[in-house]
Amino acid sequence: MTSPEGRTACVIGAGFGGLALAIRLQSAGIATTLVEGRDKPGGRAYHWQQHGFTFDAGPTVITDPDCLKQLWALTGHDMAEDLELMPVMPFYRLSWPDGTHFDYSNDEAELRKQIIKLDPGDVAGYDAFLDYSAGVYREGYLRLGTVPFLDFASMVKAAPALAKYQAWRSVYSVVSKYVRNEKLREALSFHTLLVGGNPMKTSSIYALIHKLEKDGGVWWARGGTNRLIAGMVRHFERLGGTVRLGDPVTRVETEGKRVKAVHCASGWNGKFDAVASNADIVHSYRDLLGDSFRGKTFGKKLVKKSFSPSLFVVHFGVEGSWPGVPHHSILFGPRYKGLLEDIYDRGVLPSDFSIYLHHPTVTDPSMAPDGKSTFYALVPVAHMGKMPIDWDTVGPVLEKRVLDEVGRRLIPDIHDRIVTKFHYTPKDFGRDLNAHLGSAFSLEPVLTQSAWFRGHNRDDVIENFYLVGAGTHPGAGIPGVVGSAKATAGLMIGDLSI
Repeated sequence: MTSPEGRTACVIGAGFGGLALAIRLQSAGIATTLVEGRDKPGGRAYHWQQHGFTFDAGPTVITDPDCLKQLWALTGHDMAEDLELMPVMPFYRLSWPDGTHFDYSNDEAELRKQIIKLDPGDVAGYDAFLDYSAGVYREGYLRLGTVPFLDFASMVKAAPALAKYQAWRSVYSVVSKYVRNEKLREALSFHTLLVGGNPMKTSSIYALIHKLEKDGGVWWARGGTNRLIAGMVRHFERLGGTVRLGDPVTRVETEGKRVKAVHCASGWNGKFDAVASNADIVHSYRDLLGDSFRGKTFGKKLVKKSFSPSLFVVHFGVEGSWPGVPHHSILFGPRYKGLLEDIYDRGVLPSDFSIYLHHPTVTDPSMAPDGKSTFYALVPVAHMGKMPIDWDTVGPVLEKRVLDEVGRRLIPDIHDRIVTKFHYTPKDFGRDLNAHLGSAFSLEPVLTQSAWFRGHNRDDVIENFYLVGAGTHPGAGIPGVVGSAKATAGLMIGDLSI
C-alpha cells in the first residue's frame, strides 16, 4: 500500500460531517476541496446576525467533545487554538404544564434527589437503566459508531450485540421497563427527538445518549456553534485545504463505475480521485448523480424510505437578562405519545406542542447586545410529505402560538420585550439545504434504516463515491456525523492508498 499523498478529493457540503471528513483527508495528505453552496459554512449549523444578536440555526447541544478534539490531534494541534468550549449545567431543565421541573445533568446526587421527588421507587430502576445505557454505548457507539457497514455480513456480525440489548425495542419501551413514573419516562426518552427519532419507535440502542452525556458532559462553543464551525474551517485551511463557498454543486459527472468530475453553478468544475457528499442523501443521488443509472435507480429507492420530521424554529432577541432560564429547556406539553403520533404518523399540526427552548446568553452573554438575550424556540413538526401545508400562511400563526406559550410559562411580557424575531420552517429546510421533504434529520433512525440498512459510507456501485453525514451510518447529531466522517475517511484513505 502506498501513501495517499498526491491524491485529490472533493467533499460536497460544509456541514459538521463534511468538515470533519475534509479535515481527516487533508490530515492524511490528500489535497481536499470542500464545496459549499451557501454563503457560509455549517450546513444545519448555519447562523444569522441581526440587530447585534447572534442566532445559531443549530445544532446547539455539543456532546462527546473528544470526537472533535481528535480532528486537531491528527496533526498535533489542539482544538483550544481555534475555539473555547464552555460547560453547560444543568444539561436540560425539563418542565411540565403542572409546574413540575426536573434538572437533568450528570450530578448524580442531585439527580437522585429529583427522582425521589417524582417517585422514590424509581431510583433503583434509574440505576439499572444507566447500566443498560452503558452497555449500548459500549456496543453501539464505541465499537460500531465509526465502523462502516458495507455488506450484510457486517450487519450479521453486529447482530448478537444488538440482540443482547433488544435493539428491536423502542427507547421508550426500554425506559418504561426500568422506571414507572411517566414524567421520568419522558425525561429519559426525549433525547431521540434531538436526532429526529420518535422515542416510541427509535431503536433502544439510542439510549446510549445518556452514557455519552454522563461521561462527556454537555458543552457550548463560546460565540455559538458557528464558532465551532469557523474553527474547523480555520484548521482545515491551516492544513492546506481549499474551501469554495456560495457555489452549489449541480452535477457529479460519472464515467462507467467511477466519478469523473464535480460541476458547480458558477461553471467551475474539477476532476478528483474521489468525491464524498455531505449533502442530503436523496439530493446526492437523485439530483447530483441524476445523469447516471445508479443515481436514477437508487434515488427512486431512497424516496420510498421513511424520513425524520422537520422543525419549526422561532428565533428571537429580547430586552432583559434571564438568569433563571437555563441554557437548554424542554417545555413538555399536555401530551407525549399522542403528540408524537400527530407528528410522525398522522401528519397534522396539533393544537398543543412541546418546545425545546435554547437560551445561550445565560452561558455566553456575547450572543446578544448588553442587557439583552438571545433565544430560539423549536417545535418538531411533520415533514412536508406528511403535512403539505402552506408554510407562508401558517408560519406567522404558529410563531405567535409558540411565543405565547413561552410567555405563558416563562416570560410574561415577551411580546413587549422582543427586539427582533424570525422563524424557520420545513419549506426553508427544503430550499436552503435541499432536504428531501424538508426533513431536518434525513432518514428516520429506526432499526430497519440503521447501520447496513442506512446509506453506505461508500457507494455499492460507483467505486469512488462516498457518503458522510446524517443520511449514512451512524446517523444525525454532532457525534453521529463526526463518527460517520471517521468511518468514511478510513475507507477513502485506504482506497486512495492502493
